[in-house]
Amino acid sequence: MKKEEIIEKLRIDEHYYGEFGQQYLSNSNIQTLLKNPLDLHKPMRSNPNFIVGGYFHTAILEPDKIKNFKIIESSSRNTKVYKEISGGELCLLQHEVDMIEALVHKVMDNNVCRGLIVPVENNNVTYEEPAIAEISGQMWKGKADILNHEEKLIVDLKTTSDLSRFRWNAKKYNYDSQAYIYRKLFGYEMIFMAIDKKTSQIGLFDCSPDFYESGKQKVEKACEMYELFHENDNFEPKQYFINETL
Repeated sequence: MKKEEIIEKLRIDEHYYGEFGQQYLSNSNIQTLLKNPLDLHKPMRSNPNFIVGGYFHTAILEPDKIKNFKIIESSSRNTKVYKEISGGELCLLQHEVDMIEALVHKVMDNNVCRGLIVPVENNNVTYEEPAIAEISGQMWKGKADILNHEEKLIVDLKTTSDLSRFRWNAKKYNYDSQAYIYRKLFGYEMIFMAIDKKTSQIGLFDCSPDFYESGKQKVEKACEMYELFHENDNFEPKQYFINETL
């Protein structure tokens, strides 16, 4: 399959996140490869932060897909009403949707943010763009939230519970490896557009050389672990141990 055909297929979420897309590594695999490589591709447990962040992304980038989210009028996920309607599925609460919609308005009312997000001319800003490339000997994929071709920027949307801690938590959540991978995939510099879910304060964070370098080191280590655990037929995982000096 040609690269262009692969990218077109990866535009479809079912392929990007499904079996077809799993032949490529992605930033979401970094944590697993660095902590427990044998858990690669095991299903991850959903949590409310993921679904809130997903709705925020969708409301800005793909508003026609909002209807795919199940929303329940309930004060919490522990109520009888929620449990009966959700059927065990993780759903959004109505007050979360109200909060997210207020955040979306806050972002779109900001002239700088809006200028980075909204196309001025045909195709100068594109959304949900997939790409693949070989990095450190492995094939990687990524899907950019926003590609601003005029400014030559990758814009990644984030929600946070504490904007004042964002720059300190960025490496903890592997945004450094994401920035490194995406710069390799798309050839643009990366910025994070973050908004505080409590205060609605907006932050724009660009990436320093040290931040990219930190991400590069994680990616190289992740590739090393992938090769060892998943490509080396002579490797016996139960014989593996970490040896470091304290």
